Amino acid sequence: MEGGVNPRRGRLLLMGGAAGAGLLARFVDLAGATTARIVVIATASETPETAEAAYAEKFSALGAGSVRALRLTRRPEANAPGVDVLREATGVFFTGGDQERITSVIGGTAADSLLQELSGTGALVLAGTSAGAAMMSATMITGGDGTGVTARSVSTGPGLEFLPGVLIDQHFAERGRLNRLLSAVARYPHELGVGIDEDTAILTDGDCFEVLGNGAVTVVDAGCATDIRVPGSGPIALAGASIHVLPAGYTFHLTGRRPVVAAPAAERERAQ
Repeated sequence: MEGGVNPRRGRLLLMGGAAGAGLLARFVDLAGATTARIVVIATASETPETAEAAYAEKFSALGAGSVRALRLTRRPEANAPGVDVLREATGVFFTGGDQERITSVIGGTAADSLLQELSGTGALVLAGTSAGAAMMSATMITGGDGTGVTARSVSTGPGLEFLPGVLIDQHFAERGRLNRLLSAVARYPHELGVGIDEDTAILTDGDCFEVLGNGAVTVVDAGCATDIRVPGSGPIALAGASIHVLPAGYTFHLTGRRPVVAAPAAERERAQ
């Protein structure tokens, strides 16, 4: 295993929040377009019925064959026979809200095991926006808005690990979250830090992810760092780490920890 990244990855579409019609349409297409069978899970939301209805309307308007909600607000629901509806899905979408609500309700349940199985075999595309993207990490950012790069600038917890070896942050540029991603990666240098702007996504399939949408994805790699020091209080030292800022059209190799430079627009047009 190179670079500390586990190669077990499914097909994931992770959005940084405020996803526009283009990204949502890409999810519908990946799930099968007119034959798509989409399940919306709004566990993260304080008002799941509102989130479910909103995304059902959006996906239906974008041509999805069918859209239904799977209401999981308590752990008994996530262990009930009703979660078998996931076996019929070609796409599962997690809404935004509070990522800790997702992990506390779904983590370790029958729903979690089934999603891990189906995602790992490529039987469906798994998507999430905002909190629904953050929980895909093994180490999950749960909060933090400190002004410096310190241990206290970020709080973390266990995620559901659909994307091993990668630590996701969202609403990245819009909420100025570079400090907390640097702080998190300094604490967990085996993880690649991936900050996703709003209306932006990464699409993973195997060892790479592709950047989609109107913003950028910031990758923080501490694997090459020459010195890391994380005191209990005061600023963190992080020397020699790499930062990549990648707009749409770029790809990133997870195991090799390297970006692939996008071809110029004129060259891409000639190739089409």
